[in-house]
Amino acid sequence: MKRLSTMLLALILPLVSWSQILHETVNSQKLGEQREIKIQLPRNYEQNSEKRYPVVVVLDGDYLFEPVAGMVDYYSYWKDIPEMIVVGINQDGIRMEDTSYGENSLPADKGAKFFEFIGMELLASLDQKYRTANFRMIVGHDFTANFINYYLLKQEPIFKGYINLSPDLAPEVANWVTDALESSESKKWFYLATSNEDIPALKSGIASFDNQLKGINNKLVSYKFEEFTGESHYSLVGKAIPSAISSMFEIYRPISTKDYNEILLQTSISPTQYLTEKYESIEELYGLKRQISINDFMAVHNAIEKTRNWEAYKDLYKLAFDHYPGTMLGTFFEARHEEETGNPKKAMRMYQNAYGQKSIAFLDADYMLEKADAIKKDFGY
Repeated sequence: MKRLSTMLLALILPLVSWSQILHETVNSQKLGEQREIKIQLPRNYEQNSEKRYPVVVVLDGDYLFEPVAGMVDYYSYWKDIPEMIVVGINQDGIRMEDTSYGENSLPADKGAKFFEFIGMELLASLDQKYRTANFRMIVGHDFTANFINYYLLKQEPIFKGYINLSPDLAPEVANWVTDALESSESKKWFYLATSNEDIPALKSGIASFDNQLKGINNKLVSYKFEEFTGESHYSLVGKAIPSAISSMFEIYRPISTKDYNEILLQTSISPTQYLTEKYESIEELYGLKRQISINDFMAVHNAIEKTRNWEAYKDLYKLAFDHYPGTMLGTFFEARHEEETGNPKKAMRMYQNAYGQKSIAFLDADYMLEKADAIKKDFGY
């Protein structure tokens, strides 16, 4: 039995796909030393040789990398967020030096060198070695959370998303970040978290910071603040990471029940236009061109059926032919349009002609022929 199990495992393991964790050493001229990093590549990174991936840089990588990498892998598996390259910078024992700042609240000494190491060496090395997309996030906790905000102060910030986990803020940082976000001319995501049992001095500063950020009047800024109950300075991290990652990719997720009820079921808008604009926004915001998911096509289909907005099928079937050529999807939507707008005989022939096309979702040859037979029976063709 043991031998059989071993043989089965040997057969199964090559078929299993999981994220790749790499351990690398980066030589830094800025720091004058070598730094250890951990990298999680997406599942099927090697197979998708033309695909590019956003990058998440995680400070305090010795303890923050795994929870961030795990949530990225989990959410991307369910397609709630894009697959991403996660990079953790180990800082065990040297995080205070790495994040040091001077009396002017700006990075100083090794902190200034570490700032340049990330911005000028690490990211350039990743871009050269891996297929990176032009969307980057950065994550930090207390001292390193304060540090990540310095990148927002650059004229053209290299990061678009900032996850602040109970930041230990330098005196002027809250004001500088507020001003930077208020005047930002490009999309930014900013997340801030604390808890009712956080370190009192940090909690007070974070509450004041939140009050400033809530006053920002800039549609290009997506800001989310959370205060968790019953969590310590360290345990809040476990709840904040999935919430932060999820919030930064809200539009990327499949059409929600809320959007279905509040948007798609309103006959005053074109459901297909909404679908098109959703994916155009994904490309514009994250720099990722994504195929429209089957689930989103079906959400629009269900909305059309419920509202009886049959003309909306015209644009939908054209979109389906573009995204899923050779499948039954576009044919089904076009046949439904003809069936409900006075051309049942034409619809019947479309259902029949779908026999040679590829099955997709719930659509297969049997289903399409059943639709054709039902029309034939009803109309006596």
